[in-house]
Parts: sequence; C-alpha cells; structure tokens
Amino acid sequence: MRDLAAIGTALAMAAVAALAGDFEDGSRFHEAGDYARAIDSFRVAAAQGHAPAQYNLGLMYRKGQGVAPDYMQAASWYEKAAAQGYGSAQFDLGVMYAEGQGVAQDYKQAAFWFGKAAAQGYASAQFNLGVMYTEGKGVARDYGRAVSWYEKATAQGYASAQFNLGLMYYNGQGVAQDYERARYWYEKAAEQGNAEAQFNLGVMYYRGQGVAQDYQQAVSWYEKASAQENTLAQTSLGIMYYNGQGVAQDYVEAYKWLTLAAANGDEVARINREIVERKMTPEQIAEARRRASAWIKAPRR
Repeated sequence: MRDLAAIGTALAMAAVAALAGDFEDGSRFHEAGDYARAIDSFRVAAAQGHAPAQYNLGLMYRKGQGVAPDYMQAASWYEKAAAQGYGSAQFDLGVMYAEGQGVAQDYKQAAFWFGKAAAQGYASAQFNLGVMYTEGKGVARDYGRAVSWYEKATAQGYASAQFNLGLMYYNGQGVAQDYERARYWYEKAAEQGNAEAQFNLGVMYYRGQGVAQDYQQAVSWYEKASAQENTLAQTSLGIMYYNGQGVAQDYVEAYKWLTLAAANGDEVARINREIVERKMTPEQIAEARRRASAWIKAPRR
C-alpha cells in the first residue's frame, strides 16, 4: 500500500484583485529568492484575510523560507486558509494532522481535511482519503469507500491511486478479486514510473495472473523497477538470471542484482547470493562485485 501523498511545495499564485498588490509583490520576491521581503508582503495580505497569502505563509514557515522553520505557525496559517475553503491548505493541513507536525497527531482531523480537499477534486486528497479508509485511520475501515476514492483519483491519472486500486482488485478488497483489472491498473501506474506497480506487474507476468505467463515480460518489468532501486525487484531479477528464466542464465548478473538487494537488507537476496556464489569462479565473483559497485556509483535520474 502506498503511503500518504506528501504535503504541497508550490506557492499559490492566484490573487484576489483587491489585495493583488501585496500578494503579487510577495510572489515576485519569492521567485527572486528574496524570502524575507516575500514573507513580509504575504503577511500584509494574509492579515486582511487573503487565503492564498495565508497558505503561502504556511508553506514558507514549514520550509523555513525567510523565517526559522516553524510547524506550529505553518499549521496556524494553513488552518486560516483552510477555513476559507482553500483546497491546497486543506490538503496540507490534513497531512500535518496525519504526521503530527505542528499539531498533535489526529487522524480524524486529517481525514476531515482530506475530505474537504477531496470534495474539491484534489487527487492527492482523494488518494489519501482512500488510504485512510483502507487502513482504518481516523475513519472506520471501509474497503468499498477506499475503492471509491481511489477511483476518483485514478480518473485524474494519479499513479499512486492507480497502484492502490490495482492492489484492491488483486486482493479482492472492496471489489471482487479480478487479476485482469489488477493488471490493468498496475500497468497504468507502471507506465508512469511507479516502481511498486512495475514490480507487481512483473510478478503477475511471472505467475501468469491476469495475463499469459511470460518470463521475458516479467524480466522487463523487474528491470524497470530495479532501476529505481526496488529491492524486491532486484532480488527477483537476480533469481531470474540464476534460473535462466526470460534471460540467458548468467551467474554474474544474478550475483550483481542479489548483491544490490542484499545491501538494502533483503535477507532472501543474501541467502540466494550464497547459493549462486558456490557455482562461480573467483573471477566471476570479482566481476559481479565490480558491476554492482559500478551500478551503485552510476548517476540516477
């Protein structure tokens, strides 16, 4: 299950005409990196009840831009903007309640504010509300409602919701178990670069669940997830190379991928690496270690 979507990072840019001067000044100062003057300008507009300025103040207090980081001040300003129906503030305030930042951790309050933002069509809030219904945090666990909120977020192309909806279909939670639908949603998320979906899709091709069994496709998806340092995918890829499934058997590549996964604490990878090592020459082991080291040092996107 994917974690809650994180708090926002972008400043609000829309302004109410009557207060445009101070707000727009603050936006220009912020863009220029003059955070001290930006926060002064936002304060003037915020004091007059300007919700986007209140939100921006909250964001700057959270990030420590022009002021010392202060989660309590951030939450206070988010709350003022949220009370005026400002969706971004409602979402961020929900995250702060969920994580206990600047306020006492309170999942009911988190769910309340996510609900407010979700009703305005915020996909990240819809996703978070789905997670809370899935886990029973702040609300009674209700897989049906979780699915409903995930579906709303997937309609906006939200990758994490696509992955979670795939999980719900795979496990038969809130919907009838349906491997074909699970594969469909995993694929949607995987195509957007979601590593967990890429790994799960690889598993489905490996097992022939919702698709015809295809080891080459399994390897392809494991490779994509492994490139994003997904430990389970790296372990699976190492085993595929060891068994010669979907790829030519290659103990060096198997050892490399199992080494990378073991370095991230995967005990299954460590045990399998020991099995592979017994069949390798010292030269092969040295080459596999060199490849693993080079992979670690290579730049990532």
